[in-house]
Amino acid sequence: MRHDPRPPIGHRHRGIGLRLAALRAAGAGAWAAFLAVLGPGLLAGLSDDDPAGITTYSILGTEYGYRLLWIIPASTVLLIQFHLIAVRLGAVSGKGFVALVRSRWGRGWGYAAVLGLLFANFGTICAEYAGIAAAGAMVGVPAWLSAPIAGTLIAIMVVVGSFHRIERVLLLVSSTLVLYIVDGVLAAPDWRAVASGAVTPRLPLEPAGWVALAAALGTTLAPWGLAFIQSYAVDKKITVATLRWARVDVVIGSVLTGVVGLAIAVACAATLYPVRAHVETAADAAMALRPLAGSFATTLFGAALLGASLLAAAIVPISTAYSIAEATGEPASLGLDSRHFHWFYAAFVGLTVAAVSVVALPRLPLIPLIYSSQVVNAVLLPLQLLALNLLDADVAVVGDARPARWVRMLSWMSLGLVLACLAGMVWAWR
Repeated sequence: MRHDPRPPIGHRHRGIGLRLAALRAAGAGAWAAFLAVLGPGLLAGLSDDDPAGITTYSILGTEYGYRLLWIIPASTVLLIQFHLIAVRLGAVSGKGFVALVRSRWGRGWGYAAVLGLLFANFGTICAEYAGIAAAGAMVGVPAWLSAPIAGTLIAIMVVVGSFHRIERVLLLVSSTLVLYIVDGVLAAPDWRAVASGAVTPRLPLEPAGWVALAAALGTTLAPWGLAFIQSYAVDKKITVATLRWARVDVVIGSVLTGVVGLAIAVACAATLYPVRAHVETAADAAMALRPLAGSFATTLFGAALLGASLLAAAIVPISTAYSIAEATGEPASLGLDSRHFHWFYAAFVGLTVAAVSVVALPRLPLIPLIYSSQVVNAVLLPLQLLALNLLDADVAVVGDARPARWVRMLSWMSLGLVLACLAGMVWAWR
């Protein structure tokens, strides 16, 4: 007999509806209602500032100064828009992204979606553990030790912990990203130039600049993040009744994501760009700051890198495990009973072990794997945005929650902008 992919309310975590009812009975107000749905937007947004994202923002500031900062606010607007669509789809359908694709267009499309996400996400998971290893190397801890320890602790937390305990730990870890904002302020940038660069679109004149724009867009609006927020909203029991507060959570999480990304780029633009420093990874940026901004700035950058890596090393495998379980029709939830076998937990542990093995064994081709996964992300992103737009406009899926025509038009225009950015990159490299 096939299991219900949505575990019953009260099984390891209570539904949002029950929690809100309890809050109302206790006389709690809007603030308590917001806290009850807090999580999906913050975690999906801030986990986008992972080692790959930090590296992208670091290179953006180091190579181009303040000139291309505008792509970060622009990407943040798109992040808000499509995360809102994903949360709405999860709330009205009760299905994650892959599950919804499978039920609407058939198993074949569901398998195709999960295969694309699986290949792209695995390289990203390796990048997260590479970030953990890089942060450990800054204090003398080798990769063969730091990556397995982190992977073991994360796996134990996800498999054994309850839904709300996992969420609290992840939210606590995500708070370390505020250190990047401190770093950006300590860099003492030219704030007038920052403001101008952030609001004035300037197109790059060289092919590498187009690549930087596409990379910044892709790392902010990541396919795994879109899949995660929809599945996580379903797992958290977000409903149409609680969607209003979930939207606030999405906006706050997306804006914080943009602020952190901007702070990283500004810190590098103010310190590394004037001396034409060479940066290939986030760890390179942290070490390059030492002679220019002091050891304290390097410590902050490294500590935030570790926090961002740990957060994403949990979120990306969770997102992938959601998608794998949804594609096969199996239960997909952090609230499953870990005393019994579930494909969701098996997928999570398997991905974690594989990624840790890749990072801990230096002779394996880590860089080509990560690079190829980002290429898949670039191809997968517009396809996923297309699917989200089609589902969001489908009355059979969203019913009365179908957005207004002007909202749908904006979504299609945003997809056009993403395609134009990718086309500009391809044209520049022709």
